[in-house]
Amino acid sequence: MKTILITGASGGFGEAIAKTLAKQNVKLILTGRNKTHLDEVCHFITTHTSSKVLPLVFDVQDLDACQKAVDSIPEDFKDIDILINNAGLAVELNTIDKGSYEDWERMINTNIKGLLYMTRLISPGMVAKKSGHIINIGSISSREVYAGGNVYCATKHAVLALSQGTRMDLLPHNIKVTHVSPGAAETSFSIVRFHGDKARADKVYEGFTPLIADDVANVVEYVLSLPEHVCINEINLTCTAQFNGLIHRK
Repeated sequence: MKTILITGASGGFGEAIAKTLAKQNVKLILTGRNKTHLDEVCHFITTHTSSKVLPLVFDVQDLDACQKAVDSIPEDFKDIDILINNAGLAVELNTIDKGSYEDWERMINTNIKGLLYMTRLISPGMVAKKSGHIINIGSISSREVYAGGNVYCATKHAVLALSQGTRMDLLPHNIKVTHVSPGAAETSFSIVRFHGDKARADKVYEGFTPLIADDVANVVEYVLSLPEHVCINEINLTCTAQFNGLIHRK
């Protein structure tokens, strides 16, 4: 029974990935900031599958909280086979001259530092046993930049660089690293970006059919299904209407 740790599992991609992988009879360590939402995800999984679930409520921006959470993992969940660094967010679409320092800090601390903290805390166990798989959820913004996306795109470029650097560093230890880059996907992403303004968020997806969280979860499931000698290093996925920064709207 594999043990999988997923950050940002209380909604969006993380929730969908958790529910998809739970069908395989695994041990899931699910992290998130929202206890109510995280408990709902855990309840669904324990009710509908035979997988075991351990919820950990903390913010990946906080190194001390990350350390305490990992230290609190009980012995039967400690041997982590797969780490899915999913926690991430975007805030607003301001030009660089009007950007909010607070928004910048949230994106940098969550998208980059949070991923680094969790990778640093979990990867030594993988190195010790010469086995493991780290999946970093990036974005097509890891290779593209759009107006107003300056700092968010920079953080996702960093996730790509960190994925590649981690792959190199862990190559001698038989550890896979995969960078998954989704395009426009209708989750709570835009609601968070626009501080809860659902009407503004809905406009992002008008005139085309975007990805949904399950699409990304299915890709993650496929990546994890491959034989030990096969590693997908990077995979980009968009809806049919999106390519190279363009979206065709009807």
